[in-house]
Amino acid sequence: MTIALAFLASYLLGSIPSAVWLGKYLHGIDVREHGSKNAGATNCFRVLGKRTGTLVLAMDISKGVLSMLLSIYLLKETGSMLLLMLAAGICVLGHVFPVFAGFRGGKGVATSLGVFLGLNPLTAVTCILVFLVVFLLTRYVSLASITAAFLLPFISYFVFHQEEPERLWFNMILSGIVILAHRKNIKRLWKGEEQRLNLNASKM
Repeated sequence: MTIALAFLASYLLGSIPSAVWLGKYLHGIDVREHGSKNAGATNCFRVLGKRTGTLVLAMDISKGVLSMLLSIYLLKETGSMLLLMLAAGICVLGHVFPVFAGFRGGKGVATSLGVFLGLNPLTAVTCILVFLVVFLLTRYVSLASITAAFLLPFISYFVFHQEEPERLWFNMILSGIVILAHRKNIKRLWKGEEQRLNLNASKM
């Protein structure tokens, strides 16, 4: 029963469509109909401005952290790392396919970061540094996200020597989910059509 509850809670928390709800409540628009049409923090920065974008980012990260803290509590008696990893993956899938927003969500980067901050803070902080370096050099949020996601399993395994099979598989699957969610961005990057994010030019 507690396993099912942990999985359900993770999905429902992940399904909270921060970008959609805040866009409609604060600005009267569905962010999925504007800009890149993605329900994520990056599109909110472009379409809704810095303040709303920052709030969406904070909420998306927080729901990942909260999901992990709740799952750790509910699953502590099982002592199963595999179940905890599954709960984390379900939370990210909830963000990508949210039941509260017609299963049209974001790409899962911020929620994945939140999941990792709750589950594996050392790897999460290192991936944040990778993201920041790539973003500051290129101004491409998508490229920074893809690079951090791709390197995540390698950072966990080779840098922090986290060699548990369950963790290795989870890292690779989560990395794959994030990269797959960016498949359209990859095409635009390849064609030189991807839009850079200029925070100074974003709305207030």
